[in-house]
Amino acid sequence: MKIAISTRGNVIDNHFGHCEYYTILTIGQDKQILNSETIPSPQGCGCKSNIAGVLENLGVSVMLAGNMGQGALNVLTAHHIKVIRGCSGNVLDVATDYLYGKIADSGISCTTHEHHHECHGHNNVEQC
Repeated sequence: MKIAISTRGNVIDNHFGHCEYYTILTIGQDKQILNSETIPSPQGCGCKSNIAGVLENLGVSVMLAGNMGQGALNVLTAHHIKVIRGCSGNVLDVATDYLYGKIADSGISCTTHEHHHECHGHNNVEQC
């Protein structure tokens, strides 16, 4: 199994589409982390980039993220990636907690994303 994590520094980025990079963890049968690699985050919105397809091609089946808009959630789900929102903290700690059933999806999407309030300086939805 492979898990992708939206990352900034060594912690989970609060907004999937604006993270610094994605940490990709390969998980063994015994829930041990076998390998860790990173891939850069494409510029722009997570729902409009090709990141979901890239992650699917890498064999990723789970995305651990702080939050994301409904568009990004839909795109990831369409690429057979289970999304767990509401994560925060150190990447490896959160991944371990997920593997041992201590984390579940918050069920909350970034609703203000479409209303320009959390667009990180962008002036319109097209740039978000």
